[in-house]
Amino acid sequence: SSLNVMYDTIARSYTHGVMGNTPWCRLDKVKFLCVVPGYDRHFAISAFFGMELISIPMLDDGPDMDMVEQYVNHDPAVKGIWCVPKYSNPTGNSYSDTVVKRLARLKPAAPDFRIYWDNAYGIHHLYEDTEDHVLEILQECKKAGNSDIVYKFASTSKICFPGSGIAAIAASHNNLDDIRKQLTIQTIGHDKVNQLRHVRFFKNLEGMKAHMKKHADILRPKFETVEEILDRELNGLEIARWTKPKGGYFISFNGMNGTAKRIVEMCQKAGVKLTKAGAAFPYGKDPEDSHIRIAPSYPTLAELSTAAELFALSAKIVSIDRILEERAAES
Repeated sequence: SSLNVMYDTIARSYTHGVMGNTPWCRLDKVKFLCVVPGYDRHFAISAFFGMELISIPMLDDGPDMDMVEQYVNHDPAVKGIWCVPKYSNPTGNSYSDTVVKRLARLKPAAPDFRIYWDNAYGIHHLYEDTEDHVLEILQECKKAGNSDIVYKFASTSKICFPGSGIAAIAASHNNLDDIRKQLTIQTIGHDKVNQLRHVRFFKNLEGMKAHMKKHADILRPKFETVEEILDRELNGLEIARWTKPKGGYFISFNGMNGTAKRIVEMCQKAGVKLTKAGAAFPYGKDPEDSHIRIAPSYPTLAELSTAAELFALSAKIVSIDRILEERAAES
């Protein structure tokens, strides 16, 4: 999993620093920007090393760049930002050309600031004819004279079997030279047998794309089932909104403020297990208690249909209770 490589990259920065800069463990404060809602595993790594996590809202075209620029360009304690640029977890949004270029042109106050670019869903399209396209961040950083500002991560863990994939990091020559100093101590060599296994199975990039079309054929009906039920049961009620992603693994659902935990709890009592409310925010705390991450990939279509119906019913009941509570408080 690329998460291992991301953890190692954070740990190396913490203990030994980035390209000769002061190790983060010797600093009074280290801050990390977290695009929300986002990937809880990213946030957990930063929190594990005691960093202060700062939420950056995810907009339709990517993170709020005005906020990003304000933090990065003026605060030397800000050392990084977590980014899932394509079919972002959990919203399914992809970064626009403008956002990618603004990220590449950042002028960090900290010389060891890095963009942690997790390309987890680079070829995870649901619809071949309408797939999203994201600018290549390494090229954009090079054009901007900022080649060292980004680490790009990827893996085949959501392409082949979980736990059997290959993870990779791409970066500038300066960054890679710095990373190799640790890797030569950490490991004698990578799993070349698994690398050969991948080459023999996928053969090339076109082979991987063909394989992912099979994934899409399995996942597409599941996403469409959830979307159809949410549209039928909740559309027009003004109690919720949700995304309709073109790829990735998740649907992002926002109910009324103060309802997410109760919706998840009601579903669990009825036998439907959901990701914990607030999981997509730093420290697991959604300040509005409104967001729920829906992962439709595991259940069968029949199970998913029942679960989505129950989820929609729970959202209605909890929302009615919330509205009645608000009215009672006003009277």
